[in-house]
Amino acid sequence: MKIEIYIIDKKGKRELYDPLIEHYRKLCRPWAQVEVHELFTKEIAKAQERSPAAAQAAYGAALERYRPGAYNIVLDPEGEALDSHRFAKLLEGHSAIRFYIGGAYGFERDFLRHSDKTVSFGKITLSHKLVKVVLMEQIFRGLTILNNHPYHK
Repeated sequence: MKIEIYIIDKKGKRELYDPLIEHYRKLCRPWAQVEVHELFTKEIAKAQERSPAAAQAAYGAALERYRPGAYNIVLDPEGEALDSHRFAKLLEGHSAIRFYIGGAYGFERDFLRHSDKTVSFGKITLSHKLVKVVLMEQIFRGLTILNNHPYHK
């Protein structure tokens, strides 16, 4: 299984977050190859200065080309809240899964509608870097559930 995470975020604070991401990537290796891709283009930066709607459109435009050939899951506050067992079921039966974490203004409704699933980690606001770590932990937890590993218990 290949799992990719695409996040609209400026690269930074690597010394704090990268070791955690790498830790979870290693933990997932028996069951899945996990890759993280951070995107933040000049177009996104300019769009964020113009308006929230322009920013949302720029996020979707930057990510659209990655959608074909995988089961696409978008993280969005209005998405479905899942417990860990239901999250694990999202991973089941797919050879390629892509998760998308939007920028500061979230995603356009059209981007959400054209995804296979929209998931929420709750109504609280978290930094994008922290959401990435939480997602990595849930992916690992989901993989352990699917493979009857004792981590989840």
